[in-house]
Amino acid sequence: MDFIDYYKTLEIDQKATSEEIKKAYRKLARKHHPDLNSKNEQAKVNFQRINEANSVLSDPEKRKKYDKYGKDWKHSEEFEKAKQYQASGQNQSKRQTRGGQSTADFSDFFESMFGGASGSGRQVKYRGEDFLASLELSLLDAYKTHKQTLNVNGKNIRITIPAGIENGQTIKIAGHGGPGMSGGPNGDLYISFTIDKHNDFRRLGNDLYATAELNLYKAILGGELTINTLDGKVKLTVKPETQYGNQVKLKAKGFPVYKKDGEFGDLVVTYTIKLPTALTDKEKELFTELSKL
Repeated sequence: MDFIDYYKTLEIDQKATSEEIKKAYRKLARKHHPDLNSKNEQAKVNFQRINEANSVLSDPEKRKKYDKYGKDWKHSEEFEKAKQYQASGQNQSKRQTRGGQSTADFSDFFESMFGGASGSGRQVKYRGEDFLASLELSLLDAYKTHKQTLNVNGKNIRITIPAGIENGQTIKIAGHGGPGMSGGPNGDLYISFTIDKHNDFRRLGNDLYATAELNLYKAILGGELTINTLDGKVKLTVKPETQYGNQVKLKAKGFPVYKKDGEFGDLVVTYTIKLPTALTDKEKELFTELSKL
């Protein structure tokens, strides 16, 4: 298998922080997303590679193994067992040194473990391949915990998606990857999520941002205004002399916090003001009088 440089795939340095990895992934995932490049087959390939790189580098344990073993990182456990097995003196294929003390060429031993040879007669168990998938959700889908059925390699898998899942987040479904060999465990399934933009709400972390339009009279005199949230309608009290761009924060009316039941971010509403048009002569006269006061 050819070596894939995951750092190069995400266009980051090997010393990149977790935040830098997340930022790079989101940028490239948007750029190469199949929905935005429906006629570009290479974009689909790039998108899969980006998801694969992110699933490894965003996981501290996997990243550590990848940095140490490169393309063989998935077999790191077998590698370490082979190393311990050699050191214990149980390998019957050790070479004799001039002093009579037995040693071994570790590279040959590793090759025998992973290349199919059986110098000790032991059968090596191989872990199955990890599968990578991507799933697109609407903001409303991500707002509530729900179930979906995915078809992965011809097999239907029922998963529960927790409320508050983030754009670019990857979750692991243990044991739903490729089958193991020689009695080894199955691989895992990694699902990366893309959250679509909403027409009325913008999400930043667990907070939501929206705009609400006031007519000139309500902005000046104050009053009540009914607005939509993702959890239904709420009434706002508009203060007199509200200015364009003023904001009001609605506590716990934002997005649910991932895997923390009952915790929500805030909804920040920014006011805009719509000026009246098609004024009657009387209205113009009244505005003229006001302008002279």
